[in-house]
Amino acid sequence: MKIKQILAKSCILAELSATTKDGVLEELASLISQANPGLSRDEIIQVLKEREQLGSTGIGNGVAIPHGKLPALQQIVTGFGRSVPGIEFDSQDGKPAHLFFVLLAPENAASLHLKALARLSRLLKDFHFRNKLMEASGSEQLYNEIVGEDDKF
Repeated sequence: MKIKQILAKSCILAELSATTKDGVLEELASLISQANPGLSRDEIIQVLKEREQLGSTGIGNGVAIPHGKLPALQQIVTGFGRSVPGIEFDSQDGKPAHLFFVLLAPENAASLHLKALARLSRLLKDFHFRNKLMEASGSEQLYNEIVGEDDKF
């Protein structure tokens, strides 16, 4: 599975306006629901917040990957947002998160969900890639950086 198969250009925000963890989840849920008619913004928010109650999806190094499963989905859907100043996200390293990938999967697709999470995690472990995302000038360049990096694997 390639990231470009699950991430639409319309699901990228170069600069989040949110300043809180809940705000990030709500803003990205809105973006994803607008790009995917039939997906409920409120359901997305609920699923993401329920997952955060189990433990933060802030994996450290300025990265968070909020994720969950929705019965209405037929395929995996992803959204991306960036906050240059950073947002407190209860990350494992205690530092603010800057790069946010929301990953939503169908309820019965546990294997695909885990593969997509692993792929995103692997990409985001690379310091140079994270820097490219922080320095990108807008949504188009962010998309191209993500797809280009993913194509290397």
